[in-house]
Amino acid sequence: MVNPRRRTASNRGMEDNTMAILDVLGANDSPHLNNDRIAFLEAIRFASIFPEDGTPPTNKMWEAIFQILKEGKSLELIMSSYQLLCELEKRFPRVYLCNIVKSNSSPINPTELVVIEEAWSPFDLSLDAASSAEVANRNSNRPLDSSGFHILLEGLAKVAGDAELQLKLFRDMLLFQFLVIVIERDFLPRNSAFLETTEWTLLRESLLNVLLGSRRINYKAFIKDCLSILSRSCATYAVHSHETRNAESNSVNMHENGSVALALALPEVHCCTRRAAQNLLVLMMELDSSRKKADMQGLTTRADGVRTPALAIVLDEFTYNKDMLCPFFQVFDEPKLKLDIILKYFGKYIAKPSVRTRRSNGISTTDDITITGVLKSISNSISARNITKRMSAEVVQLLIAHAFQACILLPHQSLLDATAESNEDVRSNPLLEICNNIISSFSSLREVDKNMEILPLGQEALFTAATILSAMS
Repeated sequence: MVNPRRRTASNRGMEDNTMAILDVLGANDSPHLNNDRIAFLEAIRFASIFPEDGTPPTNKMWEAIFQILKEGKSLELIMSSYQLLCELEKRFPRVYLCNIVKSNSSPINPTELVVIEEAWSPFDLSLDAASSAEVANRNSNRPLDSSGFHILLEGLAKVAGDAELQLKLFRDMLLFQFLVIVIERDFLPRNSAFLETTEWTLLRESLLNVLLGSRRINYKAFIKDCLSILSRSCATYAVHSHETRNAESNSVNMHENGSVALALALPEVHCCTRRAAQNLLVLMMELDSSRKKADMQGLTTRADGVRTPALAIVLDEFTYNKDMLCPFFQVFDEPKLKLDIILKYFGKYIAKPSVRTRRSNGISTTDDITITGVLKSISNSISARNITKRMSAEVVQLLIAHAFQACILLPHQSLLDATAESNEDVRSNPLLEICNNIISSFSSLREVDKNMEILPLGQEALFTAATILSAMS
């Protein structure tokens, strides 16, 4: 790992020119200035990325690249700065795990979390302690604070129909994607270290935990904005891009920023933004899971505060906005969490049998509902009638089909955990039992409502279940 404090004569020279780049970024763009910025980005790439012993940029150089991404007004500058930031983030991580060298007698080499405190970051979450006036007076070129990140997320949750705002939307989406990468690369090694050492401080100091605990963001609105981005179809942006191309094709003088290329790229970049929103939501749920373990072991304190789990907010949103279910599950493809969300959603509408309860450190938990329990409940015509009255047959079909998709993708042990079956025959092949229950569930739904139309997704689930049963018989 290269020491981020190393400096060479070449990057010292580039740092001397960085202030000039920063000074003119707010000025009106011109081909000459844009060429200078492109040359600046390429010089950093050749100094830091290409050589095997390349050295990291100085903090001022990082700041200049980040500012180009935030304020760039040409497609080439925005894309070049985004790609360079992602490459540098991968090449020079701020947080990483390092194996500890032990004696030959030790069968396992433990890992140590390395945090480079002096490394530049696109976030400055220390502003929570500052007054509103101090925050307002901060230089706009400085890293983002928690409220700035939430404002960025809010903007992406809205569709920008104005063609003149498409470049800003494109730039903001790439900025959001980069920031999620930074959060992810900070959180994952910390979480791995926590699971190994149970040292809660490692996660308490993570960017994600500090961000979500900020008083400057509305936590529930933050999660709802993530859901809005996830649930919005890429076709929405394709329509706006088509309108933009039509408007521009009728214009005699086309803007020099490559507006046709922008219109073509916008839907794909939005799909990547949805992926970033999913990653952020998954990270929040993983943080909640680790925090729950820390709570049960008495590792947290009053200073950690109380926060509603992200999954609970997601379930509440689905309860009051069922139209969001279909687009969300079409996109959300992390199988374990996907199945967990569906089962907990069913749990709000299915009568639960008595379950075991345990208490640890004053916190009580109950066993989660299983996929086997859900499908067997729906296979009962009386229970199916009650469920469809509360959820509608279409929603039940949708959730069954997506739960089945998740089960197919889960590894064997995770599938066993999701079924919680004790029967040895079922444990040897839980997917076989799930396929039988899928067919029984749809048969029960048809028995309850003989006029019910099976959705295409339901037909696909039935066909897949029958095919698996046929292959395994």
